[in-house]
Amino acid sequence: MYSSQFHRPGGASLARKALRTAALGMAALAWAGAASAWEPTKPVEFVIPAGTGGGADQMARLIQGIVVKHKLMKETMVVVNKSGGAGAEGFLSVKEAKGDPHKIIITLSNLFTTPLATGVPFNWKELTPVSMLALDQFVLWVNAETPYKTAAEYVAAVKAAGPSKMKMGGTGSKQEDQILTVGLEKATGTKFIYVPFRGGGDVAVQLVGKHVDSSVNNPIEAVAQWRAGSLRPLCVFDDTRMPYKEKVTTTASWNDIPTCAEAGVKTDYVMLRGIFMPAGVTAAQVGFYVDLLNKVRATPEWKDFMEKGAFNQSAMTGNDFVKWLTEAEATHRTLMTEAGFLAK
Repeated sequence: MYSSQFHRPGGASLARKALRTAALGMAALAWAGAASAWEPTKPVEFVIPAGTGGGADQMARLIQGIVVKHKLMKETMVVVNKSGGAGAEGFLSVKEAKGDPHKIIITLSNLFTTPLATGVPFNWKELTPVSMLALDQFVLWVNAETPYKTAAEYVAAVKAAGPSKMKMGGTGSKQEDQILTVGLEKATGTKFIYVPFRGGGDVAVQLVGKHVDSSVNNPIEAVAQWRAGSLRPLCVFDDTRMPYKEKVTTTASWNDIPTCAEAGVKTDYVMLRGIFMPAGVTAAQVGFYVDLLNKVRATPEWKDFMEKGAFNQSAMTGNDFVKWLTEAEATHRTLMTEAGFLAK
């Protein structure tokens, strides 16, 4: 199933369905809001199962700032980083807060990879899904001084160099970047030396310094180096091009980057940016946060963040979100099993 193409869960049809169902979700939540007057009665703890400065941290702190600036909630929102154990510390803290509506968590795909890779006693079904905020893109980057102008050219060079000769830089081990690298290898018949670093910023610096040959960084993690002319994007690992047409460099926009499939490399993968609550909360309590996040997503600050980070703005709630999560977990389990990444 994954020998020729590394699919993100759901593919294009589910992403489009997510956008179509957003309006329905908002209508349903408007009814829920009218039927209930629940709102937080004390400060809300906003858990980040990752370190400071990364994509999840940036998004959570943006949400906090928007909530404060636009006075979207009476109580305060306190952001807390709990990154221990590849995010396990954060997930377990919310799992243990069963029934507490004053705790939420932002998730990335370590929602799936951390328990699978570490064996920590946690599964996303032990939380309450609230909302998919967006999907984060991955781009194949090379140093701008290299001759490769397309993903196909680079893959050909990796094959010509021979197995385990070219280095792929990424964030962490047995997490999204390495899983994507394995998917790329399976789709193209290549084999990289995967080199893990602490964060996307470090990865970009290492690629600029030619200590690795390529990376699969998120757009926001390498945009400064692209704008400066140090890095070159070859393709985006999604099934459609990024829609943002404003020029990032003097000659190119995010929309000018082809999909990897267009470039002859049939591989795609995007990363979840979603919000969860503990188990045991009420529908009215979930409804409050979905409504809150819909208001956040409607602000100019959020829209600007989405464009600068070149996010896939798929959004989802309710049963559609649960279905997406179920498929995403199965996909990660299959790929991590094939890669030998599961906890022994």
